[in-house]
Amino acid sequence: RGPAGRGMAAAAFERRVLRSAAEHHYLRVRLELPDGGARPNAAQFKQLVVTALRELHGEVGAALPVDVLTYEEKTLSAILRVISSGLVKLWSALTLLGFYQNRRCAFRVLQVKPSGAGCLPPGVSSGSKLAR
Repeated sequence: RGPAGRGMAAAAFERRVLRSAAEHHYLRVRLELPDGGARPNAAQFKQLVVTALRELHGEVGAALPVDVLTYEEKTLSAILRVISSGLVKLWSALTLLGFYQNRRCAFRVLQVKPSGAGCLPPGVSSGSKLAR
């Protein structure tokens, strides 16, 4: 006999998946380069994002439309915009990237939002692009 037959109610589990209606997601990320050295400029940063996508998801991943809306070379921080259907691919690729120019590195995803509100710095619109 099952648990219900012993006076214990069987637990009912319900799985809910909430999908955002947003067309894009915005990620605030920081690149960590613990051993110092040269810092990537905006174009090199964008290329690093594409490389991360290619390494994990192949050419299909590398073709994912990702925009670098802001990039601050001093702090190696950026705001990325990706179509919502590509969020998991981008996040996983950034998380698993371990090297930049043969040096250890790590991307830290600091914030994710389904819209630009609260994620974008003043003066940056969700339609602007720094690098594509």
